[in-house]
Amino acid sequence: MPSPLSKRILKGEAAAAARLMRDLDDGVPAAAAEVRHLYPRAGRAHVVGIAGPPGCGKSTLVDALVAVLRKEGCSVGVVAVDPSSPLSGGAVLGDRIRMQRHASDPKVFIRSLASRGSLGGLSRSVFDTVTVMDAMGKDVILLETAGVGQDGVKIAGAAHTVLVVEAPGAGDEIQALKAGILEVGDLYVVNKRSQRGAQRLARTLRENLGGKPVLLTEALTGQGVNELLRAIELHRRSLQRGSGWEVRSGAMARTAFLELVETGFRESLLGNPLCKKLLSDIAARRSDPYSAARRALRGL
Repeated sequence: MPSPLSKRILKGEAAAAARLMRDLDDGVPAAAAEVRHLYPRAGRAHVVGIAGPPGCGKSTLVDALVAVLRKEGCSVGVVAVDPSSPLSGGAVLGDRIRMQRHASDPKVFIRSLASRGSLGGLSRSVFDTVTVMDAMGKDVILLETAGVGQDGVKIAGAAHTVLVVEAPGAGDEIQALKAGILEVGDLYVVNKRSQRGAQRLARTLRENLGGKPVLLTEALTGQGVNELLRAIELHRRSLQRGSGWEVRSGAMARTAFLELVETGFRESLLGNPLCKKLLSDIAARRSDPYSAARRALRGL
């Protein structure tokens, strides 16, 4: 039976959703129970992941996409994973500041999360946050990574459609073609298309991507953003025509499951007195990491 808080979220109440998201990010135990109520009601939103190196204009592109989606009548959620503050451990909130023009729109919900050292450019609570936005009734959820370049490949298991954003500059062709980056994207975007080298970068990507779409945008002015949205919609339709949507949704569920298992296992391990002794032994060279790891696993 849904709780009063879950019922409010299912009605689309932003205040209730914000409260639950805060509790999820803080690891409040009761928040997980709320997600259990909401999870069966989610699964309808199109989750679009946006990855790419720092400085390529991801946040500006997300802001531009929100504007176009709203013109088309879509309700939009944005999950912006920011690098953690070195002082507080919280999100720097740069993405939310950039998207301030949408703050008063009741059909837009923006949530910044701290990566808190999580690998792959995603926060540990990002999957639950997406579930809450989905249950609220958002049509499209834009999930932006923390801008960690190649480590952002983890987003491939967290979205139906993945955009890889690049921008022209020194070494772009080499950066774009590094192992992993060619495998995660469904659509590739060369942002800042008015800058020198943008056409060359787009050409290099097209030559090496085996037919995957490569689009050029100028997020600051909105140039090319309508065309990008059309490409995103085409990808969604192609998934829904066959089994692609179910396959991607299954991959997202698997990623969320493993993230929770790994986080719980790590916390359990690090809180175990045996682990503390093993770490001390490794530091003093009385043991090696491999032997200590085997012993820790046997102990658990």
